Amino acid sequence: MSLEGVQPKAKNMDSKQELKDAQEVLVKEADSITAAADRLSENFSQAVDNLYTERGKVVVSGIGKSGHLGKKLAATFCSTGTPAAFLHPSEAVHGDLGIHQKGDPVLFLSNSGSTPELLALEPILRGRVARIVGIFGSTGGQLATKVDAFLDSSVPEEADPLGIVPTASFSVSAALGDALASALMKRRNFSEKDYAQTHPAGQLGRNLTLRVSDVMHLPPKTACVTKETQTKDLVIEMTKFPLGAACVTEGEKLLGIVTDGDLRRALNENENLLQLSAEKVMTKSPQTIAPEILLGDALKVMEDRKSPISVLPVACRKTQRLLGLIRLHDIYTPSGN
Repeated sequence: MSLEGVQPKAKNMDSKQELKDAQEVLVKEADSITAAADRLSENFSQAVDNLYTERGKVVVSGIGKSGHLGKKLAATFCSTGTPAAFLHPSEAVHGDLGIHQKGDPVLFLSNSGSTPELLALEPILRGRVARIVGIFGSTGGQLATKVDAFLDSSVPEEADPLGIVPTASFSVSAALGDALASALMKRRNFSEKDYAQTHPAGQLGRNLTLRVSDVMHLPPKTACVTKETQTKDLVIEMTKFPLGAACVTEGEKLLGIVTDGDLRRALNENENLLQLSAEKVMTKSPQTIAPEILLGDALKVMEDRKSPISVLPVACRKTQRLLGLIRLHDIYTPSGN
């Protein structure tokens, strides 16, 4: 009988022991980060000084697990206001060095502190007037004497069962890289608005860059009725424009709003609901929102209240002229209108 494709059965493990082992990994990594924080001194500010640049970019370089981390840190720098790029040290000498421009600061990542590829790259970068910062897991490595500043990412032990897999050391290096990115953010006075500019597709970006007018439903695509409209016709109009509410107007002026909730409450209180006028079931002088309000502020208006609301009329502050309707759903998802 062929054993090809047959998977070995997993050993029956004690779930309580697995939980304990997992907790031990997390505690070891957390303790290692705390210890690295305690070791920080003026060398951290020196590292930030060397990486800060008003022109150019930070080039991050490492190999193996440090290379994977380097790609992550380069992405973090980019998204937080510090232009950055990852450079593989082996590929650098085969053409990729072109990504480094004269004067670009460099961040070396090495757990051993003696990575041969980085040692070979260092004099080349010096020839390109580069300041070099390192995050090293060994302060006695050769690279420590060749950089302008370095941060100590050493750990007493790795967190895996064998004590050899880059786990705790990786977490410490990642945390130190995040600390550098955070410090550079402050140096650049990087704000939430700046962050939104680099994340226009994310919810934070939508909240800080788009306004109510960008996503609201215009009156022609909104259920609009008069105060005399019978509830039966109001429901038909709301079915035609299924936005969860109908605006009651007099000319262009907003008088009230009828939501799905208003209809349910009215049905519970009136047997002849369909014969009532919109005026009898509407919420008079409802809360409105202005079209120039940012989506993030509109979200707070709708959610940060005792009874959250899912739809709001958009109206002119002074005249109460109806301009549209916005739903909570429109804030989180492009409406297509």
